[in-house]
Amino acid sequence: MSLEKDIENNILNLEKKIGDCVDFVSRKIFFAHTEKYFYIAYFESLANEELIDRQVIESLSRSKIDKRKNLDIFLELKSRLLVTSGVQQTENFELILTMILSGETILFLDNCDQALIISTRKFPTRGIQNCQIESGVYGSKDAFCEVMRFNTALIRRRIRDINLKIKQVRLGTRTQTDVAIIFLSDIVHIEILNKIENKINDINLDSILDVGYLQEFFDSEQKSIFPRSQLTERPDKTASAILEGRVAILVDNSPFALILPATLSTFFQASEDYSERFWIMNFLRSLRYFAAVIATCLPGFFLAVINSRENFLPIKFLLKIEQERRNVAFRSSFVELISMLIAFELLSEAGVRLPNPIGGTIGIVGGIIVGQAAAEAGLVTPIVIIIMAITSIASFSIPNANFVSALRILKYLILIPAAFLGLSGFVLSVLILLTHLCSLESFGIPYLHPFVSGEINNFNDFEDSIFRVQIFNMKKPIFSNNFSKKNKN
Repeated sequence: MSLEKDIENNILNLEKKIGDCVDFVSRKIFFAHTEKYFYIAYFESLANEELIDRQVIESLSRSKIDKRKNLDIFLELKSRLLVTSGVQQTENFELILTMILSGETILFLDNCDQALIISTRKFPTRGIQNCQIESGVYGSKDAFCEVMRFNTALIRRRIRDINLKIKQVRLGTRTQTDVAIIFLSDIVHIEILNKIENKINDINLDSILDVGYLQEFFDSEQKSIFPRSQLTERPDKTASAILEGRVAILVDNSPFALILPATLSTFFQASEDYSERFWIMNFLRSLRYFAAVIATCLPGFFLAVINSRENFLPIKFLLKIEQERRNVAFRSSFVELISMLIAFELLSEAGVRLPNPIGGTIGIVGGIIVGQAAAEAGLVTPIVIIIMAITSIASFSIPNANFVSALRILKYLILIPAAFLGLSGFVLSVLILLTHLCSLESFGIPYLHPFVSGEINNFNDFEDSIFRVQIFNMKKPIFSNNFSKKNKN
């Protein structure tokens, strides 16, 4: 639908589309010493009214244009009379509706089939805050916020390179949400970039309210509980991923960035790994890998060993466990483990939902109280509580919440076969897990890279995996065009 030359018809169509909205503002204002007038419309909840009054209404109402032709008037508005920075000309009525709902001001002129879109956005925002989820001892403390332009500025502040490109699209037939695709054009993997853009263009939803909506689309190709895209609230982590040749996606109204592709090793990397001496950070990073194994396999391994006929544990230890199990209500260790796992899951979920000052206290005090009360009541043995505590602490050591969620489900998938098949079930479930991980890909990149297919890049990607080399030796992008060339060879 296009605009008409009759300003009254354009006004009627606009107000008919918007309807009865209390925050919709429209005004007819006459030019100085003339009967000609212009019409402006905006939403006061989204636009900067002070800017509109000072640089649009005041500027135009004092202008004398009675001797100019209509086309000259329009050009004069764009080039001289409007002192605001962003002015766009259009005749597309649908675009006008979209822009006015985005906080822009629309200006109509009589006897003109085009309109001006004036940049006057002023969204409510909480500003730049400290990291809440991925907090660390070292490194920057600022985090993304809900305004996409603020977030892109945080990235450009860190990467002052002319090759840093930002493409923008709108998704959601009703929400018309701005989505930014950020990458370094000279090092990005072109095939991966094209796949990401095609995937985004194929998205057809009524609403895109958060970056998590896109993550589900990217992870839908292969059915797995493991995430193949990485969420982060840290601008420095996002900038580091872009410098590696990966692609970052920002969604307006979301304080998180989505990084693609993502492999297993990227979920164990924290921003503070590069702010401390590499010997210390290598120890901590290897500790995270060990914690992931503990959080996933410890309950199942414990149950498999307890139910095994072979004596893998010291006799005194086995006798102690058997003596304690005589005094509990449940004779099955599987029931003990499942009940305590669910109790710890509930405490963890309650700690997240409660306000911050209370949430941490509930997690610690609740765990102690529930564990001690369960042991004293004869519901579970103390060794089961210890196993659950170690498993929970190990899961908290991993710096990515999405990956931790996958491990929370995975430990049940290992625990159940171990309960019925003993050590054979435990070993079988671990082998199935490793086979599944080997089959996963993230936009053509093996999920276990560089542990799998490391020769594609001459094993150079091992420099930042379980251990990392010193900073001055880490000069090569990981997911760059070099990767695709050697992959084809």
